[in-house]
Amino acid sequence: MTDLPPPLNDGHPPLMLSKSARKKKMKQERYAEKKAMRKSAEKERKKRDLERRRREWDEKLAGISEEERLILLNERKMARKERMAMKMDEKEEKVGRLMKAREEGGQKVVVDMEFGELMEKNEIHSLVHQIMYCYAVNGRCSSPVHLWLTGCTGEIETQLQKIPGYDKWIIEKENRSYIEALQDKKENLVYLTADADVVLDELNPKDIYIIGGLVDRNRWKGITMKKSQEQGIKSARLPIGTYLKMSSSQVLTVNQVMEIVLKFIETKDWKTAFFQVIPQRKITEADAENVDSAAVEVDYVDDEEEEEEEVEGKVRKKKKKEI
Repeated sequence: MTDLPPPLNDGHPPLMLSKSARKKKMKQERYAEKKAMRKSAEKERKKRDLERRRREWDEKLAGISEEERLILLNERKMARKERMAMKMDEKEEKVGRLMKAREEGGQKVVVDMEFGELMEKNEIHSLVHQIMYCYAVNGRCSSPVHLWLTGCTGEIETQLQKIPGYDKWIIEKENRSYIEALQDKKENLVYLTADADVVLDELNPKDIYIIGGLVDRNRWKGITMKKSQEQGIKSARLPIGTYLKMSSSQVLTVNQVMEIVLKFIETKDWKTAFFQVIPQRKITEADAENVDSAAVEVDYVDDEEEEEEEVEGKVRKKKKKEI
């Protein structure tokens, strides 16, 4: 007699995963293992690099006179002060730009965080990483947007609160939905969704653009379009198909959509914005006349693994530049 799998607490045998679900689970496990190995290797590399620099510094001090040693230490101290002063100036400039966007009518962009119940905890973690990058890149822009996070409740709010310095972010944080928080501006709400019929040719300063905060929307095809229709608000899609064809994965992360919007505000050129933000591995250039923009469907969210690789890669590059 064939042995049955051990029953769960309710007495029912465990549900068998489909082939695609098993493949996805194995992919996630491989990714988690690779990520852990990469983090461990990076930690060891940093440790070795720190030890090497300390050793080189000690050897340098040991090989010079006391007078030269004092001069070298003073120079190092002054250089550190200059770096700190520069960082403070940059921080003040960033705060000034973000405050101006908030108080003087900067382009409003909302990230809709109401999809928490549709995501796993690790997917919420990935979304929070995207939000962190959105805030960072917005702060570095010469013309930042006025950023809103709406529907921040439950696990999403918990993870956001764990971000160092989150309480000092110059944005609007709302537990309420954007419909409630911006009810007097409902006619100006525009949900950015790949399923919309309307193509976004320009950004209207009076409109408020909404980005769906949902990781791995492959399970929820058309959910943002349906939401906008049910709420009676406008929807639009980025004119990606007019300028390029997606050569591989036809998905964009929340932070990539944010970057595209910021880059368009800066350049007033969609093609420049797309080609500077969308990873080259995902696109192939095409003649605008020969591409049917309606034929290219791009979800404005990404699957968890590719999104995290993208964001973490940019964070690592930023840290290397700072060093």
